[in-house]
Amino acid sequence: MSTLKFCGRCNNVLYPKEDKERRMLLYACGNCDHEEIADNNIVYRNKVHHSDRRRTQELENVAADPTLPRTKSVRCSQCNHGEAVFFQAPTKGEEGMTLIFVCCNPTCGNRWRD
Repeated sequence: MSTLKFCGRCNNVLYPKEDKERRMLLYACGNCDHEEIADNNIVYRNKVHHSDRRRTQELENVAADPTLPRTKSVRCSQCNHGEAVFFQAPTKGEEGMTLIFVCCNPTCGNRWRD
């Protein structure tokens, strides 16, 4: 994994730079003329890890998402609220999609499948 590199002369951050003639990656200082050959061609890696708690939080917040479609033709079985957002999600272990409803009552957040 790549980490920040610092200039050996002035301690500023080194930035990736392409040497087109030699076809190689360098790290160059933006303050002085120091350059060094990169030991790895990976400049940046973005790893995203979601915990189960985070996924639950994201699902709870979908009721406030103005881009999701809403319906007033269903009632929540928990609080009897008459509005829900809905979206499709893959069905675990099966082919196809499932329609998921989320109650728009801010104190409820109940979810159910069609």
